[in-house]
Amino acid sequence: METTNREAYGAAADKLAEFSASADVQRIATAADEILAVADLLRREPRLRRALADPARPAEERSGLISSILTGKVGDESVGLVAALVSGRWSGPGALLDGTERLGVDALLSAADRAGELADVEDELFRFSQIVSGDPRLAGALSDSTSPMSSRVELVGDLLKGKAKPATLGLARLAVAGFGGRGFDSSVNRLVELAAAKRDQSVAYVTTAVPLSDAEEERLAARLAGLYGRGVSVKVDVDPRIIGGMRVKVGSDLYDGTVSRRLAEAKTALAK
Repeated sequence: METTNREAYGAAADKLAEFSASADVQRIATAADEILAVADLLRREPRLRRALADPARPAEERSGLISSILTGKVGDESVGLVAALVSGRWSGPGALLDGTERLGVDALLSAADRAGELADVEDELFRFSQIVSGDPRLAGALSDSTSPMSSRVELVGDLLKGKAKPATLGLARLAVAGFGGRGFDSSVNRLVELAAAKRDQSVAYVTTAVPLSDAEEERLAARLAGLYGRGVSVKVDVDPRIIGGMRVKVGSDLYDGTVSRRLAEAKTALAK
């Protein structure tokens, strides 16, 4: 986030943290769903989005506008959280939409944390992305821009209902809708990283030719934790095409020790 947007988001995030510290899991989860519904409203209504992000309007006027729209339709906590978000100074309508989505995500993760399910949610979301990437027909259906978004979101619900935590389902639906304007894969990765960050961990995306044993995965996590000075959540993707070795990506850092990379380098060198 830009500095301006970060400051605008901070007030609402502080209010969410205060609410989450005292509310039960269901109240937090309900607020999360309602905030994400507000994000859907802003996505559909560009004029409203522009009005709420207009720096020429006083903060009280902007927060009063969204409060008048939401009161009676969502809970008081959600009205207060969104009003706090809207009253901040945003760099533009798109930034406000991104901030609203992010607040809903943070609320979902707070509910999962209070329920002791945060690590499960993180793993379930990553596994769902692997299922999608491994099934071209499913990936095509979820990314088909000619299909109504509501149909694609409903498909996610059908796939995960009863098989994943409620927070996982909410995050997966948001990933299909395009979290922060991203594509599905990038949305999932960002949401997985936010879940890990909630547990004070970084995420390492690891690609191997064969599955790692539990002991190997634990050793790798320990080595990466020592390297980065914090806990690291290892997410393993098995891809026989790399032939052997391992590729590890943590943030913008990429360590590629795969056989396929070395063969490609050798081929390039021989061609010179």
